[in-house]
Amino acid sequence: MSQVFGSEMPRRHSQGELRKAARYLVLIDSGGSAVARLFLDTRVQVGEFDASTEETVQMTNGLTPATGANGVEWNQALMGHSVAERATAQVYTLGV
Repeated sequence: MSQVFGSEMPRRHSQGELRKAARYLVLIDSGGSAVARLFLDTRVQVGEFDASTEETVQMTNGLTPATGANGVEWNQALMGHSVAERATAQVYTLGV
């Protein structure tokens, strides 16, 4: 008789490749409210949240942002934002 009492035993965990760590945090205005966006070093977005959260403060503590995300490397990543929003964006390079 089985000792699992009708519950299936957990399967063996398979070790897969983990996603790379976020490299950039961009604080940008989006229709009147600030949004924080996380990007990989390839400028692929991996997260988005409200920029007024405590996590934003913790992530940017001790870092100096670059002002503006007008470079061609940000064209695809921030294509939904206006030129004015991109000009005032704060770009933080996160330590990995």
